[in-house]
Amino acid sequence: MSYQQFRPTGFRILPPVVKNLLIINGLFFLATITSQNTFNIDLTRYLGFHYFAAEQFSPFQFVTYMFLHGSIGHVFFNMFALWMFGNALENIWGPRRFLTYYMVTGIGAAVIQMLVTFMRIQSVEGALTTDMINLVYSEGSGILQQGMNYSQEGMAKLNLMLNTPTVGASGAVFGLLLAFGMLFPNSVIYLYFAIPIKAKWFVMIYGAIELYSGIANNPADNVAHFAHLGGMIFGFFLIKYWKRN
Repeated sequence: MSYQQFRPTGFRILPPVVKNLLIINGLFFLATITSQNTFNIDLTRYLGFHYFAAEQFSPFQFVTYMFLHGSIGHVFFNMFALWMFGNALENIWGPRRFLTYYMVTGIGAAVIQMLVTFMRIQSVEGALTTDMINLVYSEGSGILQQGMNYSQEGMAKLNLMLNTPTVGASGAVFGLLLAFGMLFPNSVIYLYFAIPIKAKWFVMIYGAIELYSGIANNPADNVAHFAHLGGMIFGFFLIKYWKRN
């Protein structure tokens, strides 16, 4: 069976949407650091994606959360993946279709994250009294802002799920990974820059890991695994729709 070996090209010949996305994400990351250190304003509180019943939720967060990142490592690896996979995809699809795909998968990731959070919150609230639930909804955000949380386990879990924002382009990036695996299934990706693996297997393995991690729901794990899967799910159906039409 023949296969292609994929190596991303240099920044100077990046297609326009990928280049601008890299720049915008970089500017947002700098703005987040500057606003926090200079003005003591946490942009993730306003632009990060919150649960719909949270005090800080706004509809525009379905879009803005994609351009915020929690650390240098977070933004670096997301932008590296955007550069690596987005370059080939935009050159094939063109700017308009690539941007549409990127935004749909990013928003779709937030939708799936919202649905999963809803189900988990319903489960936690079933073990709490009405007074406990109302207390978390009324004052929980302020308690987290002070770096504290409730001592009661159920209230603490509810508060974290309700008032911890989701940030990052990972949902859209996982959508790009899925698209690359579908369009270039036999291309070789170097895992950890050393281990060669075909794109189709890379996508399947990564998807399985995200599904397992999401179901495991480790309390110490603050990664939005179902958002990643959401980006892949929406990407899969969008590509199928395009092929059919």
